[in-house]
Amino acid sequence: MSFLDQIGGLVNEFEGAAATPGRAAQAAQQASPTAVAGALSSIFNSAETGSFGQNVSQLFSQSNPEQRSGILNQLLASAAPEVLGSIGGGAFSGLLGQAAGGTGQVTPEQAAQIPNAAIEELANHAQQNNPGIVEEASQFYSQHPALIDSLGAGAAALAMKHFTQHA
Repeated sequence: MSFLDQIGGLVNEFEGAAATPGRAAQAAQQASPTAVAGALSSIFNSAETGSFGQNVSQLFSQSNPEQRSGILNQLLASAAPEVLGSIGGGAFSGLLGQAAGGTGQVTPEQAAQIPNAAIEELANHAQQNNPGIVEEASQFYSQHPALIDSLGAGAAALAMKHFTQHA
């Protein structure tokens, strides 16, 4: 069975609400990083799957410490520095000054201290400040396709549709 046939079957499975956990991640791992990034961008931009911040927060919660610091550094780079102290109940206040001994990079240990709700707020702010962060986050998470399942069945179905349209 071809990759396109497999993906088509998975789309039907997700649309019928009979999706088996892990199937979207399995398909994403077989797809190219470009296809995965496109699917994630579609998910992040779809009103059907929640806000960009909600999706990034969900991915963040399932990420390992290195992935958390990686996406957090991208989000912080896209945020307006003057408002960081007021986002997430002050969770980011002074973080960059302390980051990795003043290098400006948040370490995995520091990222582990940030609550998911603060990530959601930061991601939404970063998107308002720099709309290109959606593509950057899509590229980042395309390197970690196993996390797609954490976005839920609706997002997985959208990803599968994207894969079939771009296969």
